[in-house]
Amino acid sequence: MTRSALVLTVAGCTAAVVLTACSSGSGSPGHQASAPTTKISPDPRRFSATVDNPWFPLPPGRTLVYSGVKDGEKSTEYLTVTRETEKITGIPCRVVEDRLYTGHSLQEATRDYYAQDATGNVWYFGEDTAELDAHGNMLSTEGTWRAGRDGARPGIFLPAHPVPGAAGQQEYYPGQAEDRFQVLDLTSRVSVPYKTFTGALRTKEWTPLEPGVVDNKYYVKGIGTVKEVTVKGGPFEENVLTAVRG
Repeated sequence: MTRSALVLTVAGCTAAVVLTACSSGSGSPGHQASAPTTKISPDPRRFSATVDNPWFPLPPGRTLVYSGVKDGEKSTEYLTVTRETEKITGIPCRVVEDRLYTGHSLQEATRDYYAQDATGNVWYFGEDTAELDAHGNMLSTEGTWRAGRDGARPGIFLPAHPVPGAAGQQEYYPGQAEDRFQVLDLTSRVSVPYKTFTGALRTKEWTPLEPGVVDNKYYVKGIGTVKEVTVKGGPFEENVLTAVRG
């Protein structure tokens, strides 16, 4: 297998992330794309909480509404880009609130933290997660992590200029958050309740914490994620865009 390395350097920072470009042949996800080496001591002036990467824009005030299946139940998810920012390792991050309902009950409430570097890469700096029971009582905060705490490191959620084969690690908190991705193509056609799109970015996503489970995600310019679906292993889960508000 022939590999080439796409090195993304953040201007004005001591930071380098290697995204490995490789073939998308058969085999386990972990063998198809190496996790990046991330060493980051960035200059906060080179990062912004304004995220306008066309494949994953986060304009404050926008809410994306999804419907799907999770844990065998029908679900509805609201992803709201707030006007809040929060600094993590000195980096200003946009706060995105994620509310997942099964039936009429709020099951998960999450605050995600994103920032964009000077070259247009979208970075993921952590999340505060709460799992709730049917009465709104908190059951667990498992999965919560922030860059700079207990060995956790940020990752590139989506590169500025994705190319087929490019891969990387979106988050790293050992044993808790280790999601990885690989770009499959930028020419997919995808139909969701909101609309049918062509020229979508399709990725493969997985984590070594759930061996054998692979998802596909579809991103559309100007909107962001429009579909996520399990394509291999594990219980079937799906999330599709139904509405864009704001």
